[in-house]
Amino acid sequence: MARASVDNPAYYINRELSWLQFNRRVLEEAQDGNNPLLERLKFLSISASNLDEFFEVRVAGLVQQIEDGYTEAGPDGLTLIEERDAISEEVHQFVGEQYQTWNDDLRPQLSEKGIRVLALHELDDNARAFIEDYCERELDLLLTPVTVDPAHPFPRVINKALCVAFLLRRRRRSSLTYTGVVTVPRALPRLVRLPSEGTIDFIFLHDLVSFHAARMYTGYDIVSSAAFRVTRNSNLYLAEEESRNLLESVRTELHNRRKGDAVRLEIDADADPEITERLRTNFGLEPWQVFRVNGPVNLPRLFNVYEQTDRPDLKYKPFVPRELRLTAKSQDLFEELRRHDVLLHHPFDSFDAVASFIESAAEDPNVLSIKQTLYRTGEKSRVVQALIAAAAKKEVTAVVELKARFDEASNIRWARDLENAGVQVFHGLVGLKTHCKLSLLVRKDPDGVSRRYAHLGTGNYNSTTAKIYTDLSLMTADESITEAVHNVFSFLTAYAEHSSYAPLMVSPVNIAEHSLDLIARESDHARLGHPARIIAKMNALLDQNIISALYRASQAGVEIDLIVRGTCALRPGIRGISDHIHVRSIVGRFLEHSRVFYFANGGYEEIYLASADWMPRNLYERVETMFPVKDPMLRDRIRHEILDAYLADTVKARVLRHDGSYIRAWQASRKRKPPAPGFNAQEFLLALAEGKQVAAMPSIPERNSRRTLARKAVKAS
Repeated sequence: MARASVDNPAYYINRELSWLQFNRRVLEEAQDGNNPLLERLKFLSISASNLDEFFEVRVAGLVQQIEDGYTEAGPDGLTLIEERDAISEEVHQFVGEQYQTWNDDLRPQLSEKGIRVLALHELDDNARAFIEDYCERELDLLLTPVTVDPAHPFPRVINKALCVAFLLRRRRRSSLTYTGVVTVPRALPRLVRLPSEGTIDFIFLHDLVSFHAARMYTGYDIVSSAAFRVTRNSNLYLAEEESRNLLESVRTELHNRRKGDAVRLEIDADADPEITERLRTNFGLEPWQVFRVNGPVNLPRLFNVYEQTDRPDLKYKPFVPRELRLTAKSQDLFEELRRHDVLLHHPFDSFDAVASFIESAAEDPNVLSIKQTLYRTGEKSRVVQALIAAAAKKEVTAVVELKARFDEASNIRWARDLENAGVQVFHGLVGLKTHCKLSLLVRKDPDGVSRRYAHLGTGNYNSTTAKIYTDLSLMTADESITEAVHNVFSFLTAYAEHSSYAPLMVSPVNIAEHSLDLIARESDHARLGHPARIIAKMNALLDQNIISALYRASQAGVEIDLIVRGTCALRPGIRGISDHIHVRSIVGRFLEHSRVFYFANGGYEEIYLASADWMPRNLYERVETMFPVKDPMLRDRIRHEILDAYLADTVKARVLRHDGSYIRAWQASRKRKPPAPGFNAQEFLLALAEGKQVAAMPSIPERNSRRTLARKAVKAS
């Protein structure tokens, strides 16, 4: 019987709606009473910060396409207008739930714990005296009130700047109303700590601006006031091939980003309708782009409460990551790597080992050269400092990606510091982002032989995010891998293409092609009755060719488990198309960021790690690497300690249904209530790293293809 076609738009979930489902899972963590209270507040803040970026990039791009007259439908069949309307409906509902979570859940519970975010009318005499003094000493000096009239045009409101709008009436001309605008100064904290005894109290800075408005607008009656915030298009538009200096081009575009077209207006729900309409008209927004919110318009700033509140009883318990320990036979890490590869699972394994790998290379006189890629490094980077120190004594090359979204300014500073220190700095290839995570050393070892040592990772060289993102690091002296890494650097610095980067796969050259081949190979094994299974863990799954290949593998009988933290366009559970595909998402204490690809391969298992997701941008628009784990012991650890843990999770795992919605893993198993105790993969891995006694991991039913089961039944008979 002919297999059903996999080219039906109904088989694909809309990218933007899938992302909104992911952000809903983040909000669910804010609503989960099992999480510590301040951590729940942080999740609410993260969901709001995520939504900011969604509007700055995804919605801004969609609006731009509609304005430019694009009409082509996406893989899911939705037109751009239909997509916009669906996003609008979903986001307005989501924002309502965010504020309900704050007003009805988190704020009252925080108050019960002595952590209060107060309104003006809730202040006592002591607090009122403090804010009077604070306004005179700190705030009033920085305020510039503007009244909009023919001589005073509407002020330029930069991206995400917090402002207060006023409806004003001149006392001498009471028939006319004017618009007043005050930008809340960025130099001051958005939440001001108040003096208090027995409680930890805050007030929003914009409330203080409203409080002092009468002093700014003498001669006016203030009819109404409202805090508002505008989100702008933050995409960079670079003509790279026409640019003589990419660094200067990026720097110029960063300045323009703050002034991009408005895509969203957030304003107090009780704002006078006249204020709202004047602002909407001024910013050129449609009604669906206006969000009237019942609470602070800058929800991301609630993260300040988390940071400024010293209540460890309301936060996750701190943990100590496992340090890399060398075997007794090894004098140093280089000798250890000559014996065997090293695998690290961050944050459970300390990132210090990676930073020390580069720092020790900088200090070791036997290391002759260092090559390094940098994508998101953070403000205080041990890796960059090591490269700067090494440049005085050895050959150092850095490939710095200037277009790492929202980290461009930091990377420009690092690039200049590196160049000033004598590092050879490259900015990758025109039209391609450098997203691979590679470090390569050449060292003259005690035996007189010059060898290469490499670090390959799924995550950034960033000591801060390495504490909260899950990623995998492979350190190796394997000659074939280190030679391939050398060839990748030649590709990045000289555009020197090689016929093969084996055993690595490299985007945009061949990760897509080889991934399709690996999936097809599993289909062949399933048809022959050989062990056939795919387990793939990633941040997002969007590439249509990959999804079609997974559908065909499912039709062939391959059992497929996908662990996709964020956006997933694949629709599981469609009869005859994706019956054998199961998709789960883990959202918890740590941001799942590692990319792992397991293939049963007829009994000869293969595991690959990658810097790339199965997304078009990673496969065709970036320089990425996908690399094999050769050591059988390391493969066994990835398969049975890491992947099995995520597949067994019953606490933080959500399962994707064919309608695009997610439910808890225990609900997907048709249980009436969550298991007690449940199994939390991240907590399990933490306990392992800390050497604590852990409960046995729940058994995972082995998924077998229908053809394999049929052949077993035939043999048994």
